[in-house]
Amino acid sequence: MPYIDGFVIAVPADKKQAFIDHARMADSMFIEQGAIRVVECWGDDVPEGKLTDFRMAVKAEADETVAFSWIEWPDKSTRDACFAKMMDPANTDPRIDMATNTPPFDGKRMIFGGFVPVFEVTAQGEAR
Repeated sequence: MPYIDGFVIAVPADKKQAFIDHARMADSMFIEQGAIRVVECWGDDVPEGKLTDFRMAVKAEADETVAFSWIEWPDKSTRDACFAKMMDPANTDPRIDMATNTPPFDGKRMIFGGFVPVFEVTAQGEAR
């Protein structure tokens, strides 16, 4: 069964291209490690809520835009193997090295998690 990692981050609005460049570099590694696809989205219609919203969740400042991303994996074990490789101190891949691919956002305010799909609807109908 597929597995999804989701991410929400606040990115300085003037760093959009830097965000794209950073993601393009890092995301190629996820694909090489077995991800089916990676989607990077730039906030376009992110309303402010009264109790909760995406901006509050990542403590976005006035000059920041919310980005939403997800990685689709064929299964959780493929994802876990990739993340273990990323966290291995012996891994010298420059795509995940903060010195060579510095994130243009504050990673401490990123929210993320792994999710098991429970059903999917497509133009062809419900798939799961």
